Amino acid sequence: MIRYSLKCSNAHEFDSWFQSAAAYDSLRAAGHVSCAICGAPDVEKLLMAPAVRPARHAATPQPATPLSQPKTEVEQAIAALRAQVEANSEYVGLNFAAEARKMHDGLSQERAIYGEARPEEAKKLIEDGVPVAPLPFLPKRKAN
Repeated sequence: MIRYSLKCSNAHEFDSWFQSAAAYDSLRAAGHVSCAICGAPDVEKLLMAPAVRPARHAATPQPATPLSQPKTEVEQAIAALRAQVEANSEYVGLNFAAEARKMHDGLSQERAIYGEARPEEAKKLIEDGVPVAPLPFLPKRKAN
């Protein structure tokens, strides 16, 4: 595993773990790396110094480095929106399009949901009159 410090085209800095340097390169080339704060797809690696501890301190646990906190009013507003959505909605993951369609067609109980959809799925929902809207953030994902 390798941790990279990343920066998006909107100047948001964050860290992320990857299986290897090659895994990062292939994920980025496939468009699967985006900003953890705003979702921008243009992300680049920052220069990093390796975290090397002298042997005498190897047994001393080091504190975890938190992801960057929202700095601007816009970032704070997006963070507040994320908290509101996560507290009052059900995350349905990659089943978002199917769940939204079931609710629209009356086949499932209406409730507040959020999740992920491919662009063509989202476009089809909108064309079919299903009331959906994009969120200005990506869902939190569990890391291994």
